[in-house]
Amino acid sequence: MHESPPSPRRTSRDTAEAVREFYEDHPYPPPVDTLDDYRKHWLDRDRRRADYHLRWPSDSFRENASILVAGCGTSQAAKYAVRWPEAEILGIDVSAKSIEHTEALKRKYSLDNLALHQLAVERVGDLNRRFDHIVCTGVLHHLSDPDAGLRALRETLAPSGAIDLMVYAPYGRTGVYLLQEYCRRLGIGSSAADIRNLAASLQALPPDHPIMPLLRNSPDFQTEAGLADALLHPQDRSYSVPELFELLADCGLSFSRWARQAPYLPHCGAILNSPHQSLLSRLPAQEQYAALELFRGSMLRHSAILHRNDAPRESRPIRFEGDEWLDYVPIRLPGTICVEERLPPSAAGVLINRTHTYTDIYLPIDTEQKQLFDAIDGQRSIREIAADIEAKHLARTLFERLWWYDQVVFDASPRDDTAAR
Repeated sequence: MHESPPSPRRTSRDTAEAVREFYEDHPYPPPVDTLDDYRKHWLDRDRRRADYHLRWPSDSFRENASILVAGCGTSQAAKYAVRWPEAEILGIDVSAKSIEHTEALKRKYSLDNLALHQLAVERVGDLNRRFDHIVCTGVLHHLSDPDAGLRALRETLAPSGAIDLMVYAPYGRTGVYLLQEYCRRLGIGSSAADIRNLAASLQALPPDHPIMPLLRNSPDFQTEAGLADALLHPQDRSYSVPELFELLADCGLSFSRWARQAPYLPHCGAILNSPHQSLLSRLPAQEQYAALELFRGSMLRHSAILHRNDAPRESRPIRFEGDEWLDYVPIRLPGTICVEERLPPSAAGVLINRTHTYTDIYLPIDTEQKQLFDAIDGQRSIREIAADIEAKHLARTLFERLWWYDQVVFDASPRDDTAAR
């Protein structure tokens, strides 16, 4: 785990205050004044269904959850209030300025389902509430005591609730950590002049410096706030896959799935055809994830969906043993497309999830498989889809692969509870 070396005299309270002051000076992400496009994006009910069943595949879809956005920044809580207008949203952040920016969006869009509090994540218990869904993305790794923060969130999570957690990953951020240390050695601060001079100095970096892919491709480095957040933050740490699973165990949480799982699986991408695929497939799941993180070498973050380790057991994981999978209702994930030009031999299409950053993660499908894929409408079960085109024998393999490759999620709730699909 990479962690910014503490100042010899800095206490946890000093660190927390330094982080708060940093975000007062550099609100992040950069504030926005419109959510119009975002609102249009989420008018699609199937998009919301896919988002829901990513976390709760075996529960009937509902839109009135209670959602905590922990460390909401300048707009994240407002976006959740727009996305889920029937839900009850609470956003907390240590920065008064971030809360002010979110309040402005709340007023502009009349977000009556949104409440805001200036509050540290570690003190979330002061709210004396439970939440169905907790969102904590890009926050935990900036706390002086991430374990305490995650334990506090766990205690605030409803028994059957879910946490969306994103933390930094170490290997893809090697260049970031080199330059963070460089800035510390030079005593570079976070004033506007310091940031401008840092941006100008980055132009002189060697073309093979490990940070160059990020400078070319990441929008974070195109703004002063983003550059400061990446290279000048007073508290920054990262977690490898094994370190993340150790953190979850220590905090009483269980891992459900990665938000996008294909990069972590030996069944997906170029590794599938390598001599090591069989060795990887024999490993337990957590060891597979750890090995693939090392093999890929450039993961910037880990985004996981978590549940309490004492959650009720009626929630069934997605499995393709037995016949239960035939009653799953597949729902396409947003961002998935079927390419039908310049195809590999014998392929009728190539499926891509555009949210993936690795170009080797794509799934060629033949004519019969494409018939099954095209028949997905978010309403019919796999059994019904396969029966219509007399392709049941192909369905298990295809739909399991669609699941692995982040092409679909499944509504696996009991059929008698899904009349409103």
